[in-house]
Amino acid sequence: MRNLKRIALVLPEYLLIAAVIFYWLSAGLMFNPIAIGLIIGLTLQIIFKNRIVGIIIPSLLILTSFYMLFAVMSEFKEFPTFNSEAKKLLFVGLSYFISTMIVSAIMIFKYTTLETKKGGQLDLQH
Repeated sequence: MRNLKRIALVLPEYLLIAAVIFYWLSAGLMFNPIAIGLIIGLTLQIIFKNRIVGIIIPSLLILTSFYMLFAVMSEFKEFPTFNSEAKKLLFVGLSYFISTMIVSAIMIFKYTTLETKKGGQLDLQH
């Protein structure tokens, strides 16, 4: 059980990096400063485990995901009929942004509840 909890608390950063890579590839831009910044920030977070940054990054991702959920719903309303394109938009958009919000919430939980060692880094040994 402890191993499962430890894995669940280590995974959010890696899952968010995967989500950012998916965003980067789906945007179709070779140079995407937002994606590059998020990947660098999440990678540094994996290394240094700063509590404040560990709360700020997922909070921004949750806010952005809420905004994008409203954008998906707005785009969905523009479809005259519920066709395969509308289904694909709903399935991909809702699953992507809701899962990003859930993983971000887990990351916020991780950085608000875990104890810190001397030097400000989190202690994941519990």
